[in-house]
Amino acid sequence: MSNKKRSVKPQDTVEAKATGAKATDVVASGTGGAAPAGEGINISARSFLIAIGVIFLLMVATYILTLVVPGGEYARTVDAGGHTVIDTEAGFHYVEGGLPFWKWLLSPFLVLGAEGSGTLIAVLIFLLVIGGVFNALSVCGLMNYMLAKIVNRFGDVKYKLMAVLIFFFMAMGSLVGSFEEVIPMAPIVVALAVALGWDTVTGVAMSLLAAGCGFAAGIANPFTIGVAQGLAGLPMFSGVWLRAVSFVLIYALLLWFVRRHARRVERPAEQGRAAIQYISDPRMDKGLKLFAAILGTGLVIVLSSSFITALQDYTMIIVALMFLVAGIVSVLVSGMGLRGLGRAFGKGIVAISPSILMILMASSIKYTMVEGKILDTLLHSAQEMAGGMPKWGVVLFIYAICLVMNFFIASGSAKAFLLIPIIAPLAQIFGISMQLAIVAFAFGDGFSNVIYPTNAGLLITLGLSEVSYGEWFRYSVRFQLLNLLLTAGILLFGLAVGYH
Repeated sequence: MSNKKRSVKPQDTVEAKATGAKATDVVASGTGGAAPAGEGINISARSFLIAIGVIFLLMVATYILTLVVPGGEYARTVDAGGHTVIDTEAGFHYVEGGLPFWKWLLSPFLVLGAEGSGTLIAVLIFLLVIGGVFNALSVCGLMNYMLAKIVNRFGDVKYKLMAVLIFFFMAMGSLVGSFEEVIPMAPIVVALAVALGWDTVTGVAMSLLAAGCGFAAGIANPFTIGVAQGLAGLPMFSGVWLRAVSFVLIYALLLWFVRRHARRVERPAEQGRAAIQYISDPRMDKGLKLFAAILGTGLVIVLSSSFITALQDYTMIIVALMFLVAGIVSVLVSGMGLRGLGRAFGKGIVAISPSILMILMASSIKYTMVEGKILDTLLHSAQEMAGGMPKWGVVLFIYAICLVMNFFIASGSAKAFLLIPIIAPLAQIFGISMQLAIVAFAFGDGFSNVIYPTNAGLLITLGLSEVSYGEWFRYSVRFQLLNLLLTAGILLFGLAVGYH
């Protein structure tokens, strides 16, 4: 005999708002047998179509830019580390630009053969692994059991749990540069948020938004602060005090913002408790312990990448591999057979595969700008605009340049190699410390990762969480505006006190 399990799904929250019904029905069985099948991954068609529509409009707008913006190129050179950077002494020159229509039309596929496509392919593989593992965890019932256990343990102190989770994800982003690496954990937090009586948007904010904020605060982020300081000739992770202050202030703002929304949408405590039934199951407990131990080992390896630099290029691969192993082992231990695992894993891959099209389309926007030779032209125009600005205006302008460029180039390290050779001379000309310019760069690179529809990590997480891009934009744009004011104030404060 077995108890029926029902997956925590985002549409439950919508139905609860409309009807007053229970938004969550998590039942954890202690029968000792294999868990009955859950509902698994189900990406909302509405969310998918909205995201595709937004990205397509951006693709069209980018192609139009290639028709009206003249082509141009900065001369480039190779630095001591073998990285290609802009040669500011050789300067900028105009060239023939433009892009054939057929090339733009096929750009979502041509991008797979472009320079740097290895990272894109790794992200796509990462996505398929996540889809397969999460569907298996859901179908075997382990996901629901874990949620019921957490709610049973922390339901009375859920806002303290929220504060801890937000701090954890921010620390992951700030100390080791984790962003894509936290994606496997984000759907767990989303489902947990629903089980605790909040909504899916709260879960995305507690996980991915927190990681993005930590990534931007960059106390010891090797992919932005580390690379940028190396290019600027500064000691790695020097000038940490202002970034640490930024982390604390941004954490306080984010926690207030998320709590405020959560209190507005939460269900009554007694209603949430009535919807959760937890019965201990030794087999499930063993599966959870193995899942946590294996995935925890992967996180420890990722954390160690902050001082073992050889690991920094492989953190996404490490997380994907450990997540795959953790999922397979825990599902088998929990009672699912190999045939059932294979079937659930395959269905998860099929269910998540529409997100591949979104990611390819988003990646094609940068490809169009590079192939149309307008990216450097836009950078050159921005550099010329800074000529007549006061010192404080230049600091904020550097922030703005990085915000704009992050729309087209999601990779923090790639953006550092592109922008630091341009930012460094600007800082020197106007007497701005390079440390402050690098903080402006980090701010411009990180926060917008969690609102721009060209960011693959955001698209994957929203797809897994069944949150439409429109819904997420309406929620997160308010935080982005508040955070923009806060971080601009931090930069002006750093300028006033002579931060260097």
